Amino acid sequence: MVLLGPYFGIASLRAVLGGGFIALISSIGGFAILGLRHVRRIERLSSSDSLTSLPNRRALHRDITSLMSDQHEVALGIVDLDGFKTINDHYGHELGDAMLRAVSKIIGEICDNDAIIYRLGGDEFAILKTGDLAGTLLEGHCRRIIERLAKSIKIEERRLSLGASIGLSRNAPGQELTSSEMLRRADVAMYASKRGGKMRCSWFNEAFDRSREQIKRLDEELRQALTTNQFRMHYQPLVDAETREIVAVESLMRWERPDGQTVGPATFIPVAEESGLINPIGLWVLRQACCDALEWHDVTLSVNISAAQLRNPEFPIQLGHILEETGFDPERLELEITETCLVLDPIVAERSLNLIRGFGVRVALDDFGTGYASIGFLRQFRFEKLKIDRSLIMQASEDESSRAMMLSSITMAQAMNMSVTAEGVETREQADMVRAAGCDQIQGWLYFRAMPAQEIKQYLGTKIEDAMSGFKGDQGVKAA
Repeated sequence: MVLLGPYFGIASLRAVLGGGFIALISSIGGFAILGLRHVRRIERLSSSDSLTSLPNRRALHRDITSLMSDQHEVALGIVDLDGFKTINDHYGHELGDAMLRAVSKIIGEICDNDAIIYRLGGDEFAILKTGDLAGTLLEGHCRRIIERLAKSIKIEERRLSLGASIGLSRNAPGQELTSSEMLRRADVAMYASKRGGKMRCSWFNEAFDRSREQIKRLDEELRQALTTNQFRMHYQPLVDAETREIVAVESLMRWERPDGQTVGPATFIPVAEESGLINPIGLWVLRQACCDALEWHDVTLSVNISAAQLRNPEFPIQLGHILEETGFDPERLELEITETCLVLDPIVAERSLNLIRGFGVRVALDDFGTGYASIGFLRQFRFEKLKIDRSLIMQASEDESSRAMMLSSITMAQAMNMSVTAEGVETREQADMVRAAGCDQIQGWLYFRAMPAQEIKQYLGTKIEDAMSGFKGDQGVKAA
C-alpha cells in the first residue's frame, strides 16, 4: 500500500503508477466534468417550478439582486389569482394544476419575452421588468393580464372563471431596495388590490403599511367584539305597496364598541372577509335574526349574505343547522345577495343556492341597478325577488331615461315571476311612482328607519301611513 501524504508530488505519483498515471488523470477529469454537470442540473432544478417550468422564488431573489443598478429602474408585479382556491376545492388538484399551467401560458403570451415570469408557489406569480420606463410598461402588461383573466378559461371540458389581483413595486435608480423588500411591497400592494374590490392592480404606497397596521388592530378588535357580544341587530320594515302593512323586515347589523363609537360595515366587513371572520359573524347574524323574528308571525325575514359566505361550501349545511336549532320557518326566510356574490364564482354560487332553496328559503337579488345583471343572469339564478337600488329610485324620480330603465326592470321581473321591492324610498312622490310602476313592496325612511327588535311588534298588523316618515328609528347598517 502506498501512502500519499500532503507533500507527495506529481513526479513521485508518476514514478509509482508508471503507465497507469495517464489513465488515472483522465478518469479524474471525466468525473470532474460529470460532477460539474450534475451540480448545474441541481442548481437549475432548485431555481425552477416543477409544475410550470417557470423560474421560482429563489430565482426571483437572485435576479432582482443581479439586476439592481444605478442606471435603470427595476419593477416587480405579484399576481394572485382570486378564485383559484375554490376551483381546487371543488374540482380537485389535477384540474387546479392544469389551470395554473394555463395561467402561466397566458401571462407569458401577454408579456411576450418583454419581462421575466416566475411562479412563487400556490396561485401566486411574479413578473420582473427592468430598463427605462420599466414600471409603466409592467403596469400595462398587468392591466392586460387582469382583462384576460376576467374572461373564462377552458380547462378540459369546462370553462372556469378566475380573476386576478396584482400588486406593483419598483426600485428607482440608486434606491437600492433589497429583493425581500421589493417582494414585501408588491405583496402589500396586492392585498390592497384585493381589499379594493379585486380584479385590479395597485402600486405600493407608504400609506399601505400604516393601513395594514390599522387593519390588523381592527381584525383583533372584531374577534373580541364577536366573543364579547358587541354586535347589535336592528330591523327595517318593508311595507306592502297596496295595503301599506308590514310584510317583511331586513336585518341590519351594528357594531357598538366599548368606547361608544359605532363602526360602519364599509369599514369592518372587508376586513372580516379577508380574515375569514365573516363566516362566524354571518352565522351569528343569521341565528340572532331568526331568534328575534320568531314571534313576528307571517312576516318575512331578510338577511344579507356576503360573497365569502356563499363561496363557503359549508354555508348551506350551517344554515340548515341554524333553522333546526331556532325552529324558524325556512319559508319565512329570504337571503339577500348582490351580483358580486355570483360573478366571482357562478358555478359554486348556483350549487349553494340550489341547496339553500331545498330548505324552502327564498333568494333575493339586492342592489339591482348598480351592476350589469343581464336577462340570462337572472334566468340562471332564478331569484324570487328583485330589490331595486336606492340610487336608481332617486334617478328615476328626476330623469326620464332612468325612469324608463326602472319600468323595464320591473316589467322584466314580473315576467320572470319575481316580486319587486323599491329600496330607499324617502318621499311621497317616490312612493307614488314605484306603486304606479308595479312594485310589490316599499322600503325606506318614508315609512321606517331601522329599529331594535323589541320595537317591531307594535307596528305589525296596522296600516302604515306616509306620515310615518317622522318616525325616529335608528338608521342601522347592513350586515354584508
